Amino acid sequence: MLAVILSGGSGTRLWPLSREAFPKQFLPVVSDETLLSETISRGLALGDDVQVMAITNEEHRFVVAANLHDKASGRTAGIILEPAGRNTAPAIALAALAAAESNPDELLLVMPSDHVLRDQKAFAEAVAAGAEAAGKGKLVTFGIVPDSPHTGYGYIRAGHDKGAWSLVDAFVEKPDEQTAKGYLDEGGYFWNSGMFLFSARRYLDELGTHQPEMLAACKAAFEGKSGDLDFTRVDKAAFEACPDDSIDYAVMEKTRDAVVVPLDAGWSDVGSWSTLWDENGNASHGDVILEDVSGCYLHSEGRLIAALGVTDHVIVETDDVVLVADRHRVQDVKKLVARLKAQGRPEYKLHRKVHRPWGTYEGIASGERFQVKRITVNPGASLSLQKHHHRAEHWVVVKGTATVQRGEEELLLTEDESTYIPLGVTHRLTNPGVIPLELIEVQTGSYLGEDDIVRFEDTYNRV
Repeated sequence: MLAVILSGGSGTRLWPLSREAFPKQFLPVVSDETLLSETISRGLALGDDVQVMAITNEEHRFVVAANLHDKASGRTAGIILEPAGRNTAPAIALAALAAAESNPDELLLVMPSDHVLRDQKAFAEAVAAGAEAAGKGKLVTFGIVPDSPHTGYGYIRAGHDKGAWSLVDAFVEKPDEQTAKGYLDEGGYFWNSGMFLFSARRYLDELGTHQPEMLAACKAAFEGKSGDLDFTRVDKAAFEACPDDSIDYAVMEKTRDAVVVPLDAGWSDVGSWSTLWDENGNASHGDVILEDVSGCYLHSEGRLIAALGVTDHVIVETDDVVLVADRHRVQDVKKLVARLKAQGRPEYKLHRKVHRPWGTYEGIASGERFQVKRITVNPGASLSLQKHHHRAEHWVVVKGTATVQRGEEELLLTEDESTYIPLGVTHRLTNPGVIPLELIEVQTGSYLGEDDIVRFEDTYNRV
């Protein structure tokens, strides 16, 4: 079995914790592990012969790779990069084409990277039932046993019962509350989890039957693939010509072989702030003090949140944003994100701490013609050989050891030592040690944007 993890979402509904450049699947939202890491572990726990493949995009590729290397070393089947977002049906087609190269009958367990499942045993039992159905040529979807008349999910109506699974009678769009209550009273309705199981061959056959143009575009893109470090890049022009559609619309609603396996395993898609707490009480994370507060969720990333006399609120603090929202309006957080994006503000996309393949940098202070950052370089990692047209840089090492290439010079700096990189001088920063390198960078100049970089060499093949 191949666990195919879809990791291309932007997670705007959990803003400001989740940002476009670092969405919720890369965050420890409900435990000490990231949602992506939990998803990888969930797949690997199904058996020693299970491998993991990820589908992601250019921007998130190094974070996905780091999570895979951390959790699935030796059991990774690759990372496929989508050059453009074309929804889930083409993404899964790329995974199926990759699997079919070695075994067309390989079973693909497709999982979003940003969901929560609390009962691994129940999940494993459902997957085993699904594998039996998939072995008979069925296309399996997992239906979440509903515990409330939720209006934020699509539903699956089960048809003829085949024991551990049922034929899919229909996929139903998100209902209003009265309709959802009727579904629960009637029984036989499940939430659509977005998880699937089928063989590579069967999925490609059904896609060719119902969406031949999509399959042709995906085949052309895959045939033009090339390797880049840990990643497989498909042909950009061919993939951009692919129709945009979800697996639900493209295949599952059209095939005659769709079946649903019930799943009752403490599932959540963590789709909004309201999914993270019991709305009849309070829930908090971090440094929070409450007095006469009810029905609230409060999340502090650092600073103290002190709340008095408020009801039904979501309050989220990060180092650059404070969100205060009516809990009944949290689905509309994306409207705030859209406004920030339209105004050209960076908060819709970036946290103050920005992740790079070599480590992180964090903005500390800025003003006219200067900017201060805290830079952390992972052991053995190196920034690109580069220069800047508009800024000079001053580096002070506060922890670890740095090797600095500055023009024709090479310097070794330890704690409390510093150097100066004049404007226009080629330079590179490397951590030769076994602990993280931390330094303070002071930039001065007429323009301090991140795009003022000319790269000459780069370990990570960035342009």
